[in-house]
Amino acid sequence: QVQLVESGGGLVQDGGSLRLSCLASGRMFSTSTVNWYRQAPGKQRELVATISRGGTTNYADSVMGRFTISRDNAKNTVYLQMNSLKPEDTAVYRCNAEIRTLANIYNYWGQGTQVTVSS
Repeated sequence: QVQLVESGGGLVQDGGSLRLSCLASGRMFSTSTVNWYRQAPGKQRELVATISRGGTTNYADSVMGRFTISRDNAKNTVYLQMNSLKPEDTAVYRCNAEIRTLANIYNYWGQGTQVTVSS
């Protein structure tokens, strides 16, 4: 069982920065792939960034070069550093941990944190 808690959201001006954190409980977190998703009102959920258990990262084209995902397994935390924020980045951001065993895939979600970028 893994529980995830996001923090670090808030209101920031166009061009500003925020760092989101996803703190996990549970021994299996270090073996998980962790994703950051976002969803704006009236829009579909979007996969923003992914980090594998080995540290391989992937990003949506919309955030490439502006966002950085990283993880500190000793602290059971994954971060999303967001720079050069734009109003279109406004959304609820949620982290997701995917744990694969030989028999199953388990998905865990946090409650989300609001990011608002003002123009």
